[in-house]
Amino acid sequence: MSINGYDDFKSFFKLRSGLDLNCYKPAQMQRRIEQFMHNRRFDSYVSFKQALDKDSMLMQDFFKHLTINVSQFFRDTNQWQVLRERILPTILKDKSTVKIWSAGCSSGQEAYTLATTLNEFFSGRSFSILATDIDPHILEYAKRGVYSVQELKDVPPILQSKYFKQHPAGMEIVDKLRQNIVFKQHNLLTDSFQSDFDLILCRNVVIYFTEETKQVLYQRFAGSLRTGGFLFTGSTEQIFNLRDLNFTAFAPFFYRKGLPTT
Repeated sequence: MSINGYDDFKSFFKLRSGLDLNCYKPAQMQRRIEQFMHNRRFDSYVSFKQALDKDSMLMQDFFKHLTINVSQFFRDTNQWQVLRERILPTILKDKSTVKIWSAGCSSGQEAYTLATTLNEFFSGRSFSILATDIDPHILEYAKRGVYSVQELKDVPPILQSKYFKQHPAGMEIVDKLRQNIVFKQHNLLTDSFQSDFDLILCRNVVIYFTEETKQVLYQRFAGSLRTGGFLFTGSTEQIFNLRDLNFTAFAPFFYRKGLPTT
């Protein structure tokens, strides 16, 4: 497929969706776009742009394709063990509540895993979880909180019995887990960030961004954490310029703001 029209398409899509494709790795992003175009039988960016302008369902499907909504409960089990045994006890050592942001929460499994962990192992401590994503449709799925049996395969049976209930479409999150979670649409590249978080999770999101965009995001995450707070990244998202960001490495994929490790 010819690359003719790609720059114009990026400008058009930013205006229509708020998503700046220039912030993503160009070769990877262009492959994803052209895969979708090929599957829908479009042979040029011009004709694809015209179709998106007229067909809201096509735009919705394309947006969903680009934002790569993949999530699961207790993704990377060993890292959740570190969170439970080292990170959360460190946060709660000198305070009774914890403020958390799940950035790029997709279909909600990460936020509900956090709530499950806090309810199960830190009973009596209060917490709030802000769960954000750019895709409004996947956020509706997350708010609904209904998952298939297959999606619960990594949730221990004892936790399934306590925090899920039967639903005609599978299993539904109990109200106890919902009450401390706020789901909200948010664009990491353009929207403002809240502050004073104790813990920010942004996992398997920045791998799709350019190096320049990654650095901007990490700087903004650092600014949103309180001193002593933690950033939890994905298993392929290692941060190297820690000193520039005022981070120290606390454990693999956990970075602490402003304090040396102990």
